[in-house]
Amino acid sequence: MRHSILEDGIGLFCGVVLVSLAMMLFAAGGLVTGQTAGVALLLSHATGWDLGLVFFAINLPFYAFALMRMGWVFTLRTFGAVLALSALTSVGPRLIPFGAPDPIAAAIAASALAGVGLVVLFRHRSSLGGVGILGLYLQDRVGFRAGWLQMIVDAAIFVSALFVLEFRLVLISALGAAVLNIAVALNHRTDRYIAR
Repeated sequence: MRHSILEDGIGLFCGVVLVSLAMMLFAAGGLVTGQTAGVALLLSHATGWDLGLVFFAINLPFYAFALMRMGWVFTLRTFGAVLALSALTSVGPRLIPFGAPDPIAAAIAASALAGVGLVVLFRHRSSLGGVGILGLYLQDRVGFRAGWLQMIVDAAIFVSALFVLEFRLVLISALGAAVLNIAVALNHRTDRYIAR
């Protein structure tokens, strides 16, 4: 049973809203996370550049890989989700100011929100682009496992974060990344989900 266009639209909207709230919480707490969002957060913290614009720009090179690996529908949905997330992340702090949240609470809440949001996007045949798509492409082309690439990129982000953030915030960010990965791992299971 496939999702209708309306169901996909609502699913994509909800997924993007959840992840944009997560990105705003990460930024307000002075934290980073893994993957492309982590690179965007790290660059935003280091330079003061707008997080939404940085996230959008970082994702541009990955659409070619998405098209080759996943096809037009997935690529267009992903582009739309990234564009919407970038816009919401740019204007969101003016609409919903988080102030300076406790970093541990921000890491846990943001990671849980991002995990659920990503699962919703995956279930509606979309993503937020980035390293995961490149990983799948390289896995198909040269046999290098996508999970290994993601782990290497995440390790590089957290090591780089040591030069930008306090050590305590990097540790808290790592805790958040663990929460996010657990949330996705436990909930993104095609064997338990019927609709496509």
